[in-house]
Amino acid sequence: MSATSTPWALRGEVLRWGGDPFHTPPEQAIRFETDGAVVIQDGVIQAVGPAETTLAAYPGVPVTRCGDKLILPGFVDCHTHYPQTEIIASYGAQLLDWLNTYTFPEELRFADPAHAHRIAGRFLDTLARHGTTSASVYCTVHPESVEALFEAAAARNLRLAAGKMMMDRHAPEGLTDTPQTGYEHSKALLERWHGQNRLAYAISPRFAPTSTQDQLEAAGALWAEHPGALMQTHISENHKEIAWVADLFPEARDYLDVYQRAGLTGPGANFGHAIHLSDRECAALRETGAGVSHCPTSNLFIGSGLCDVHGLRAEGIPVGLATDVGGGSSFSMLTTMKAAYEIAQLRGVSLHPAQAYHLATQGSAQVMRMADKIGDLAPGLEADITILDPDATPILAARTRRADSISDLLFALMILGDDRAVWRTYSGGALIHDRDKADTLRATQLEEHRSSS
Repeated sequence: MSATSTPWALRGEVLRWGGDPFHTPPEQAIRFETDGAVVIQDGVIQAVGPAETTLAAYPGVPVTRCGDKLILPGFVDCHTHYPQTEIIASYGAQLLDWLNTYTFPEELRFADPAHAHRIAGRFLDTLARHGTTSASVYCTVHPESVEALFEAAAARNLRLAAGKMMMDRHAPEGLTDTPQTGYEHSKALLERWHGQNRLAYAISPRFAPTSTQDQLEAAGALWAEHPGALMQTHISENHKEIAWVADLFPEARDYLDVYQRAGLTGPGANFGHAIHLSDRECAALRETGAGVSHCPTSNLFIGSGLCDVHGLRAEGIPVGLATDVGGGSSFSMLTTMKAAYEIAQLRGVSLHPAQAYHLATQGSAQVMRMADKIGDLAPGLEADITILDPDATPILAARTRRADSISDLLFALMILGDDRAVWRTYSGGALIHDRDKADTLRATQLEEHRSSS
């Protein structure tokens, strides 16, 4: 899986960022080459631009030709739950019922290291198949769940953030820790894994209702001791949740203030959902530099509400895109972009395709404080790359052949595309998914199964 130590190149249609499409005209934020090249060495992008001039600077470099496929930054999923992989698409519950009915019983299984390793591998392979090269991931309260995910991510050369869930109340026996053990276990995992390979630790109190003030303060103290780490939690996803927080923390001005009082805001703080924020909370997010993970398929599936992404970005708040599996109904960032577009439509605004792809790449990288490493195709950034196939399905091919601009092509891919549209996925310059080989393997396995039946 290690990247080659000699230069090599991808050649095809190349998309990269030339600005922020929420603050500049979206068409001007896209830098697009119909015949472009990306030169890679030791897992890092060395050069990117028009193929003729870029490759001329590297005579004899081996070139992987991608034809009319689209080479773009790898997708970055900034909020997801790997322990919920096998409960995706579970029926009929809103947030608090979802936790009690599906999530907590499933997370109890992750006390078993063998189970954690099995699901971690399946989860990461599924991300790769969907073109996702980086993610910020919640594990369970069990340290074994974190070890399993980080070991699997290191083996796949992934740029990944993750952390042990911290919960010391309002959860079943077997899923709770204490302020002290939550701190100690999180600290041990952080010191073992943060900065190893391409891994980062995210201090992870689940959300305010499942942590006492003492535990939230312990999480804040740990972050103060290790400010290079990340912090992830949930906020303002559901009206009943918000009312519960107000009852549990009557001294707090609002939901965000619960976290502020514990030292859990600032750059690198990643707040999932953030649907029902007050003006004060929006101002505080902006002032502290905290970011938001927009989880559109989850917000629709669990019936939580419609996040005001344009309003948050207008306030200067970093926003990334996230699947929130398994409350989210798909691992695909293309499908997630489609849901984000539909939510914006319901709010009376249009999410331009450049804005959607930016949320799914550089936007998420900014929320995770990794935009100096991933989220774009530029010299010095890590070679995390997704290649999309506009001809992946008959209807997609028919639609994309009518595309009259790069924005129209991107829009068709995000509305009609899924994992079949992901041709190849590279992480740190290493190929971690090849659709054509995977399809051949699946066909062979199916034929062998039929022959033995």
